[in-house]
Amino acid sequence: MRDLPLNALRAFAAIHATGGVRAAARELRIAHSSVSRHLAELEAWLGVRLVEPGRTRRAVFTSQGEALGAAAAAGLRDIERAVDAVREMKSSRSVTISTTASMAARWLLPRLPRFEGANRAIEVSVVVEQKLDDLEAAGIDLAVRMGRGPWPGVRSEVLMDDALYPVMSTAYHATAGRPRRPEQLAGLRLLHDRDPNASWDAWRRTHGPPSLDVRRGPRFSSSDLVLRAAALGQGVALARDRLARDDLASGALVRPFPGLDVAVPGAYWIVLPEREPTGAAEAVLEWLRREGLRDGPA
Repeated sequence: MRDLPLNALRAFAAIHATGGVRAAARELRIAHSSVSRHLAELEAWLGVRLVEPGRTRRAVFTSQGEALGAAAAAGLRDIERAVDAVREMKSSRSVTISTTASMAARWLLPRLPRFEGANRAIEVSVVVEQKLDDLEAAGIDLAVRMGRGPWPGVRSEVLMDDALYPVMSTAYHATAGRPRRPEQLAGLRLLHDRDPNASWDAWRRTHGPPSLDVRRGPRFSSSDLVLRAAALGQGVALARDRLARDDLASGALVRPFPGLDVAVPGAYWIVLPEREPTGAAEAVLEWLRREGLRDGPA
């Protein structure tokens, strides 16, 4: 450890990651001459070539350079993760929930004040993240996910079900002639959620009409965006009941076909890392379960 040229290894890891000296210099925010010097020092210290000579733009690595670059980059990533974990170390009263952007904005955040009012000693942070790769390493205490669980490598339980039905703004509803039958969707603009579990095709198969072209219309990357587009009068969205309730209650959205919905059982899940939850996380977990029951069936 005493003899390792750590600055030179860091510079070489950047060269390996970016593919060249100049790109590495931009990444490290230092002069490219400094990166070149580090490379030369490292090659001299090792006694081998790491980069083929004569390449000015894109580096070509020798077999030794390829092996060392990959190892240096992996080691520095491990150090970075460890440093981040130490810097972000939380108190025993802090709880981090991971969820999707739509679930955070439309379900979790509006309910958090009720929990915080009754549990002032617990601090809840919300992280928007789709993946469930490694909750433990990411410092996540629990996650709320939309989808079809369970998932491998984590503990999971169903939080609540859902239902799908068409919604539109009051203005668009009036402009469209206040449609009352699914057949009247044929002339309207459909808004699509890219979530395969909230597709227009599922609703069409149940309620028709079979001739409805569900391929047309713009697509949005989240349930929140598709509901916002509907509220702005841009078309008819197929809404998730759990996420659309507040807009329906406020009048921002209306249901043109009350009662015509499609059930989505097991739509939302609580996901936990393998470790046992802290006391604070257990309190949040129990609260989430109560909120799921409090909302009633979709």
